Amino acid sequence: MSILNHYGTSEARRALKSQRRTATLVSLIVALLLMVLLALILAVILFAVGPAEKPPLLTYTLPAENERSITPPKVQTQVKRLPAAPSMAMSPMVKAETVSPLAIPVPEITVAETALEIGVGSDFGLSWESGEDFGSGSGSGATFFGKTSQAERIAYVIDFSGSMRADNRDQLMRDELTESISLMHPGLQLGMIFFAGPAWVAGDRVNGETVTTSEGKRYEWTKGEGYGKWEPRGEKQKAPWWTITDEEVERLTQIVKTAPLKSGTVWDNPLHMALDMEPAPQSIYFMTDGAAGDSKEWAREIGKRAKKMGVAIHCVALMQPRAEKDLKTIARLSGGSLTVVKEGGERKKIRDYQRD
Repeated sequence: MSILNHYGTSEARRALKSQRRTATLVSLIVALLLMVLLALILAVILFAVGPAEKPPLLTYTLPAENERSITPPKVQTQVKRLPAAPSMAMSPMVKAETVSPLAIPVPEITVAETALEIGVGSDFGLSWESGEDFGSGSGSGATFFGKTSQAERIAYVIDFSGSMRADNRDQLMRDELTESISLMHPGLQLGMIFFAGPAWVAGDRVNGETVTTSEGKRYEWTKGEGYGKWEPRGEKQKAPWWTITDEEVERLTQIVKTAPLKSGTVWDNPLHMALDMEPAPQSIYFMTDGAAGDSKEWAREIGKRAKKMGVAIHCVALMQPRAEKDLKTIARLSGGSLTVVKEGGERKKIRDYQRD
């Protein structure tokens, strides 16, 4: 029994030692594997979070170009002058196929071409001035005695007294006034006043001492002794502004052709009516065929008022030399102009004070 126990115990010890060696070897192998695994993990981590490499900056230097010298161009300081154009080239030539012994100023004409068919020469034709001067200005406005203005508000004051029947004056006036209206450009502001003893707006009806407008409103006048003693009674009539259109031209043309003449010759009232327009006209074209009582006082009063307001009054004495002196006063004081039309239609331009 002891021998068995002895051998049995020895075998058991050897088996136990073998197991221990195996366990130790396994433990070492596992430990080595773990260490290798940890090393790999650390390597991966270090590789992932390692500092990023910055790419190197490369610079290149180009070879310098040879400098070029620039020679500034020489400037020609002497200018060869062209010969001056002849006077005929500076003023447009105007041709006329019709000539009339009387004219009304043609304001606000839109000129499409250089030349227009207008009266020329010494006769009182289709324009106030000879063709040599007409239309020499630039821009829109009224052309009057060869001077182009920028007037956009123009008032006509025209004599419709009974004395206009003499020497066919009224027909000449109607024809030329019709022509003037037909040439006005659209948009122009026009006022038109007729006068004899009383004064009225073109298109109104005159019956004795009563003026009736197209709307039916009445204005009364008082007739004193003589032809020059007419005065408004009560409210004074205000003249309106009309804007030129094709329809307005047709309407005014019909009025000019058919308006009857009336008795009396008083021209201070219609001129004051024109100056009373709101806004005031820039120019007034005034035509009469005769002198009137007290016209000397009228001329000074109207001329001074027009000058104060800055309104030029262009006067035409139609076949009546006696009116020349008073109309000259109006033209001189207001800075306007004066023309006298003699019998037979011969025109004599007295003076243009706007050019002085």
